[in-house]
Amino acid sequence: MPRLLLAAALITAAIPAAAQVPAQPVAVVDGTILDVTAIGRTRRVPDVATIRAGVVTQAPTAAAALTDNAARVGRVLAALKAAGVAPRDVQTATISLQPQYRYGENVPPAITGYGASNTVSVRFRDVAKSGTILDALVREGANQIDGPNLSIDAPDAAEDEARADAIAKARARAEVYARAAGLRVDRILSIGEGEGYQPPVAPPAIVAVRMEARAAPSTQLAAGEQDVTVSATVRFLLK
Repeated sequence: MPRLLLAAALITAAIPAAAQVPAQPVAVVDGTILDVTAIGRTRRVPDVATIRAGVVTQAPTAAAALTDNAARVGRVLAALKAAGVAPRDVQTATISLQPQYRYGENVPPAITGYGASNTVSVRFRDVAKSGTILDALVREGANQIDGPNLSIDAPDAAEDEARADAIAKARARAEVYARAAGLRVDRILSIGEGEGYQPPVAPPAIVAVRMEARAAPSTQLAAGEQDVTVSATVRFLLK
């Protein structure tokens, strides 16, 4: 019996200490909660074109392949500089040297030569002139072209327009739900944003350019327009 009384006394003594912890307030919403996700959209003309220009050379030896390749790439870089392309807009993308084999039946592969490749990524800030510059690069030795990837250099203003459009669409959709339910939109409780503008990725297509292209018409790039979208999730209170 004394042990039972002691345990009861300890439990009783612990109750006031626990009761002193302040309870967290529970938010009570007087109304109906509605979550609406909307995609805001605006359009812009791309003002940047990113293209990969490469030089592929072949020679009997690895040293000869690299030497020839380096000479042609040097002319390509000089042509870019002469066209007014800033150094910050030219970046080496890939450099490779691969042996070339001849295969035969019941005999081991034999090396017949080497292929060297050097590709640079070029950002053109004047899309209208990029086709003419590409033609100049081909004349100087570029024989691979990959792209273009068209994008918007400073999409912030366009994204803000898309955000405003997303909120307006969400509000209009909430009004539809409210009327259908015999309620009204009282206020916005929260706003969440999804991914913003993502530049479209060009398909991985590589076009080999022959030197006979000198007499061909000038290459032209059509910029068109791009969608700038922002997704927003808005929580409304309906009453």
